[in-house]
Amino acid sequence: MIEARNPEGGLYRSEDGGESWEFINPSHSLWQRPWYYMHIIADPQDENVVYVMDVDSYKSTDGGRLFNRIKVPHGDNHGLWIDPKDTRRMIASNDGGVTVTLDGGKNWSREDNQPTAQFYHVTTDNAVPYRVYGSQQDSGTVAIASRSDDGSIDRSDWYDVGGGEAGYIAPYPLDPSIVYAADYQGNITRYDRHIGQVKSITEQPELSDAYGAAKLDHRFQWTAPVLISSHDPNTLYHAAERLFKTTDGGVHWQAISPDLTRNDKTKQTVSGGDITLDDSGTEYYDTIFALAESPITQGLLWVGTDDGLVQLTRDEGKTWTNITPKDLPEWSRISQIEASPHDAGTAYVAADRHQSDDLKPYIYKTTDYGATWTRINNGIPDGAFVRAVREDPKKPGLLYAGTESGVFVSFNDGADWRSLKLNLPTTPVHDLVVKDNDLVVATHGRAFWILDDIGPLRQFSDDVAKKDLYSYTPDPAYRIQAGGESEEHHSSKRTGQNPPAGAVIYFYVKDVPKDETETKLEILDSSGKVIRKFSSAQTEALDEPPGPDDKKPEKEIKPEAGLNRFVWDLRYEQAHRVPGYYLWEYNSGAKGAVAVPGNYQVRVTVGGQSQTVPLEIKLDPRVKVSQADLVQQFAMLAQIQDELNHVYDVVNQIQDVRSQVQGLKRRLPESASTKAIANSADELDKKLVAVRDQLVNLSISANEDSLAYPPQIDAKLAYLAMDVGTADAAPTDAEQLQFEKLKRQSAALLSSWDQLQQHDLAGFQKLTAQSNLSTVVVPPAGKIAEEQILEAH
Repeated sequence: MIEARNPEGGLYRSEDGGESWEFINPSHSLWQRPWYYMHIIADPQDENVVYVMDVDSYKSTDGGRLFNRIKVPHGDNHGLWIDPKDTRRMIASNDGGVTVTLDGGKNWSREDNQPTAQFYHVTTDNAVPYRVYGSQQDSGTVAIASRSDDGSIDRSDWYDVGGGEAGYIAPYPLDPSIVYAADYQGNITRYDRHIGQVKSITEQPELSDAYGAAKLDHRFQWTAPVLISSHDPNTLYHAAERLFKTTDGGVHWQAISPDLTRNDKTKQTVSGGDITLDDSGTEYYDTIFALAESPITQGLLWVGTDDGLVQLTRDEGKTWTNITPKDLPEWSRISQIEASPHDAGTAYVAADRHQSDDLKPYIYKTTDYGATWTRINNGIPDGAFVRAVREDPKKPGLLYAGTESGVFVSFNDGADWRSLKLNLPTTPVHDLVVKDNDLVVATHGRAFWILDDIGPLRQFSDDVAKKDLYSYTPDPAYRIQAGGESEEHHSSKRTGQNPPAGAVIYFYVKDVPKDETETKLEILDSSGKVIRKFSSAQTEALDEPPGPDDKKPEKEIKPEAGLNRFVWDLRYEQAHRVPGYYLWEYNSGAKGAVAVPGNYQVRVTVGGQSQTVPLEIKLDPRVKVSQADLVQQFAMLAQIQDELNHVYDVVNQIQDVRSQVQGLKRRLPESASTKAIANSADELDKKLVAVRDQLVNLSISANEDSLAYPPQIDAKLAYLAMDVGTADAAPTDAEQLQFEKLKRQSAALLSSWDQLQQHDLAGFQKLTAQSNLSTVVVPPAGKIAEEQILEAH
């Protein structure tokens, strides 16, 4: 394939090892945009089968003279792998991802099953849960929920917001359903989700393909900045070679700056030179590449250009000052500017020089409005060139940097940096933003990633590592009762992972505690009463029996050396259990009630050391319900659980007594004198089972067994608890009436146990005592040996 001026450009073929060539196909479809595509791949088994990967994909079976289009799922094709042993198996790569065929191209796998999106920038909105926005290479814009109420973030949780494949996005703060989104050639749109319409509001609605930038009135970059003022939500900025501003949604624009670039006309010619022109507007130079507004001072704007200048206005564009760092190499791209949220005169600049073969990281900081600058990139290795820097809005001097190889963090205002890789793939990070307690990053090839809780980063200091135990104060936990992290809902690679539902608790231990040293994590209410306890000495309670291939139950806490994370689901202790018995589909009704919003405490104990920190629980901001209603709901759930505990305590007592009676009977010698005791034991056991079987139905041993084996009072109580706890609301009249009914039934059933103890059991105890046999006793509620109960099942 030869790139050349018409008519010589096209496909050539040689049959003598290149000694001579035949021009066989001039079709532009095969070699359009040759610098970007124009890949030719030969079939490894058939010399006459040839593939061309370009804007579209093509296949020839006659040595390249005729081509048919192959309908892969996406355009802009860059590569093709052909299995040398089975040429029907191929993998194609394009700007939409990777796709596989097993039948020679008749059918291809989908490309939305892989998180390979290339995002240029990222922003978030004020919705609850907040949405993440970005423009993705060749796949348009996206707004995606940061969490879902369905357990994982799926296709229904994102949508397009106008704009295009490049540029910044700015959701309207007062109504996130209104979104401004930019694209190359200066295109910018206003999307109104209420009516599903996208309106172009471009300052320069002029087609500029193949013309170059020098003749245009304005030059807009591939990712031209868009920004809504934090001081006035109706002020929108859009940057070209000068800065534009609108206050009426793009109906009218005004320039509030002169040309802020070097305006070097030699760098504004048509891309492609003398061979093949290729000018889509993405190559324009001498443009504003970065824009930041001070969150503290209105009218204070910082601008960075792709030709190496930093400019500042302190009066909303009336006057501008060139404040470029003196030691910044010429022609550096000012990739991003961060205006400090803590000090108006402080800003951070990320400069990118990789296109000049300089892969060093460049980060600059000023504290005097750009009069002086300090370079602050110690600890970021060469090769990890920097595209973005952000300062934490809650902790001054806590910085985050997005680099070619991941994220770095500085705890001392850039004096030194450390890798913040964790489980983030090694991938270019083009942008990042701090949203509430999350760090959201836009990667170029691995889609969006969110570090769910940066509280420990805000509280970290090097002194922490010197302590044997340190408990971090948790960030407020929101009482969100839907969409928690779930393996069941996160089985598909096509879905995003939800953040944890509950309170995220961090603690640090210097060394791994010894096996005999118990680690405890306790949740206390505001009065100091323990309402939930987790221990390294206890295994997790299972909702159903494990299968042969299931993992063994793990310890409730598995402390490791260093930082430990634990998620409390905001529930109180679950109901008591009958060993070996499961509620199956009604099991969630036996879980503890969800804590009401308020103040709590977290106490972590390792051996003899203990530390207590406060924890606040807040209501889901989307929920409109009074605290009184939630207290009423909690009170009923607690009462239901008390009834359930009483039922299960009695069942455990009955099972324990049965175990003792059966054991005593087995030890009796066979004689006429013991026959009466044996008969009495059998009669007592029947009566014990009769009382027990009105409380629980132990025949239920599978998910829907309750359809065949009538559930007893325990399942009815658990079912009611599930009903009461379905939403954040006070109990209904029907639920209260049902609870009163179940309490009466439960009391009647439990009284049968009292009567059995007073008469039948007491008679049996007297009979065994007369024969000098060991006495059968009723253990205290909650003090049951699991082995004895399992034996009596």
